[in-house]
Amino acid sequence: MSVTNSRKKHCCHVKGNPCEDHCILQHSNRICVIALADAHPVLQKGKAIERISYQISANCSRLQNKVSGKSKRGAQFLTELAPLCRIFCSDGEEYTIYSCIRGRLMEVNESLLNSPSLLQQKPFTDGYIAVVLPKFEESKSITRGLLTRNEYEEVLSKRFNPTS
Repeated sequence: MSVTNSRKKHCCHVKGNPCEDHCILQHSNRICVIALADAHPVLQKGKAIERISYQISANCSRLQNKVSGKSKRGAQFLTELAPLCRIFCSDGEEYTIYSCIRGRLMEVNESLLNSPSLLQQKPFTDGYIAVVLPKFEESKSITRGLLTRNEYEEVLSKRFNPTS
C-alpha cells in the first residue's frame, strides 16, 4: 500500500519515551497509517537502521496478522500502547513503535524487513509502519486526541527552544 499526500496529518507525542514521536495519517475513510514523526531520533539523527522486527514477544508477531472479509476477520486488536514493531540501529539503540490508537491492525509494511532505510527515505509514503482501522464510533475521538501539524510544531519549538 502506498500512502498519498492527501491524507490529514496528525502527529502524537508518544506516551512512552520523550522525543520518540509517531505520526498518524488519517484518511477520510477512518483508516490510519502509522509512521515516524519528523522529530523521531531515527529521522533526526540519521541513524543507521540494521533491521525492523514485527516480533513483539515470543507469542506475538504482527506478521501473523491475517485479515479477511468485509468485517476484517482475523485482524489483531490494538490498544494505544500496543507495540507494532521494533527498530534496531547500528549504534545499539532500539526503538519500539506503538500504535498510538485503538483499532484493528489491517497490515504491516513488510517492505521494511528487506529495506529498512525506507523509514528514513520515505517515512510518510513507502516507509510507513502499519495501517490501523479504528472502530467507527471511536474514529472522531481518536482525531481529537492527536495533535494537528501546527500544534505539533509548537511542541517541537518548545522542546528544542525551551526559553522561547
